[in-house]
Amino acid sequence: MSHIDDVLIALRRVIRATDLHSRHLVKTSGLTAPQLLVMQTIRTKTQTTSGELANEVSVSQATVTTILDRLEKKQFIQRERSQEDKRKVIVTLTDEGLDAIKESPQPLQENFIRQFQDLHDWEQTQIISSLQRVAQMMDAQHIDASPVLDIGELDRAEETKK
Repeated sequence: MSHIDDVLIALRRVIRATDLHSRHLVKTSGLTAPQLLVMQTIRTKTQTTSGELANEVSVSQATVTTILDRLEKKQFIQRERSQEDKRKVIVTLTDEGLDAIKESPQPLQENFIRQFQDLHDWEQTQIISSLQRVAQMMDAQHIDASPVLDIGELDRAEETKK
């Protein structure tokens, strides 16, 4: 087997693992990985806006708004005008949202993060450099991506349910 085959097989395994976990997450919790990430981020903040969420999870404001619309429809979050600054809309979790987080499986990246943090700094740097080079070779360095392992569009699973 050539080095090219080794690389393509490794990439395929990462894509497949991500796909399988994404399907498991939707099946068990009804949430996509980005929705769960947004909800977990809301939980860690006392008061947050959609703009702050977009910055925190590294996606566009429009993407976060779409995710929040779907979470609000499921009654997992609520949005209210700030009493201090009427221009701001504050996003909070509902009790149903908190329950959904508790009942959801851990995101795929949680296991990765634990193992990655155990690596030496030079190993972490080598992996980052290699993956950035792969993204560049695939002409994907400019694609909007959050630090969540999921496939396709951020809310692909929700789109197919409509």
